[in-house]
Amino acid sequence: MDQTKLELIRHDAAHVMAMSVQELYPETKVTIGPVIENGFFYDFSRETPFTDKDLIKIEKKMKEIVNRNVPVTLKVVSRAEAVDIFTKIGENYKIEIIDSIPKEEEIKIYYHGEWFDLCRGPHLSSSGEIGKAFKLTKVAGAYWRGDSNNEMLQRIYGTAWETQEDLDSYLLRLEEAEKRDHRKLGKELDLFHFQEEAPGAVFWHPKGWTLFQNLINYMRKRQDDAGYHEINTPDIMDKSLWELSGHLEKFGDNMFTTEAKEDRVYALKPMNCPGCLQVYKWGMKSYRDLPLRVSEFGKVHRYEPSGALHGLMRVRAFTQDDAHIFCTEEQVTEESKIVCDLILSIYKDFGFEKISIKFSDRPEKRVGSDEIWDKSELALKKAVEATGLEYTYNPGEGAFYGPKLEFILRDAIGRDWQCGTLQVDLNMPERLGGTFIGEDGQKHHPVMLHRALFGSLERFTGILLEHYAGNLPLWLSPVQAVVAPITSEIDPYAKEIFDKLKLNGVRVNLDIRNEKINYKIRDNSLQKIPYMLIVGKQEQENKSISIRQFGSKDQEIIKFENLTDFFEKKCMMPTN
Repeated sequence: MDQTKLELIRHDAAHVMAMSVQELYPETKVTIGPVIENGFFYDFSRETPFTDKDLIKIEKKMKEIVNRNVPVTLKVVSRAEAVDIFTKIGENYKIEIIDSIPKEEEIKIYYHGEWFDLCRGPHLSSSGEIGKAFKLTKVAGAYWRGDSNNEMLQRIYGTAWETQEDLDSYLLRLEEAEKRDHRKLGKELDLFHFQEEAPGAVFWHPKGWTLFQNLINYMRKRQDDAGYHEINTPDIMDKSLWELSGHLEKFGDNMFTTEAKEDRVYALKPMNCPGCLQVYKWGMKSYRDLPLRVSEFGKVHRYEPSGALHGLMRVRAFTQDDAHIFCTEEQVTEESKIVCDLILSIYKDFGFEKISIKFSDRPEKRVGSDEIWDKSELALKKAVEATGLEYTYNPGEGAFYGPKLEFILRDAIGRDWQCGTLQVDLNMPERLGGTFIGEDGQKHHPVMLHRALFGSLERFTGILLEHYAGNLPLWLSPVQAVVAPITSEIDPYAKEIFDKLKLNGVRVNLDIRNEKINYKIRDNSLQKIPYMLIVGKQEQENKSISIRQFGSKDQEIIKFENLTDFFEKKCMMPTN
């Protein structure tokens, strides 16, 4: 697939969509309409809300314009001409956009027949080149320029592809993604919920919290085996620490601050690193103590616009499986390689085999000198190259304190998720006074490697739910088995099975409701519980159990004395 051509198709499709909207609804004002991943959108100002029926009409009009093969032409105008052109047709949003265009940049207007819009381009030569493989997908709200203080606009999303086959494949993926939506699964499986009183924060239910703790227990075991020391630091600290670290200046827009009764200003921590450095500084460190690997399951709080919140995937309060490795410059390569190996091993345990890596260098908004950044970027580049792993460049997307590697995993339906990160930081230890005594007897600042493997545990939980469509691996499932007697007279035997499994660490439920067995099977299957243990009079007499695995109609008969052995290996957490 030619990505450049695809972007042109989508860009033109966006314009043709806006053209169609204004032909059908002339009172509508257009704002911006960029290409996005897998499609495009346009934001419109219109008093009457668009409906699904409107989308059908707009899409039909788009096909008419494509069939007309309307020519596309470019006109370069002066700033004054552009303002005059858009003022005459009442497109006030365009005037604001023109005012924001840098003085040295050309003002371009693209005409699709008689319809036109302000645009940098480029575009195809005619509407017919778009083809017929496009579809409008949904309407959503969007603030003008992403600012909640501005007017709420209506955003129409669409997708466009080179061939009908590509479009059909994408729509099938969308349909599958909708079925796997973690918010839907969270409700169906009774895992968590959200509510208005705590926007962007999760209310975990018992089963969801069990799943969350399973992730922490797994990561704690892996980190313990890898030589990490776990700590915990305060959620709220005086703003002076965040000023010293650079967070308040470079990351302040994403932070929550509050004035306390004693007239001090505190901030909820948006990152764990400054707190970890305070632990590192407690007591003198020698070069013999390095590398020192320190981990923390730290709750962090970051402001996200309400319109950007999205279930577990985008929240304001989340837990990071953070770790910080304090080392010498000579140890950076080896420590980074160890982290990369650990990340890939962990993703494999969760069923993710296709991993890609991005190298992100210095952002515009950063702390530290160019000399420090040169050194940091070179160290990280050497490290990733030493692993032999392939990577691509992601320019300007590093953290404000250091360059980073981003680990992107691909799920069961082909979507990419950025999860783990590794960052080399030569700035923060110096800013916050972290030192060690070197072989020369002098004080030196350590290199600080920031490292997260799941990233956000909340988000990783959402990714897992969608990857497995809620049918989680047995070792991870919050409920691993349910014992269901066919009649109430079998309840004592069912309780005996339940007690034995519980004693051996299996997460098991006992279903002794006064319901028919078919109802129990159906109801527990909807909960995607991996194993159903069904017992009736025959099983009781034979001291046996009928076991049915989720998704299968086959039943396996095992003896009561073999029950522990049956579950022991199946329920084990991967150890690698």
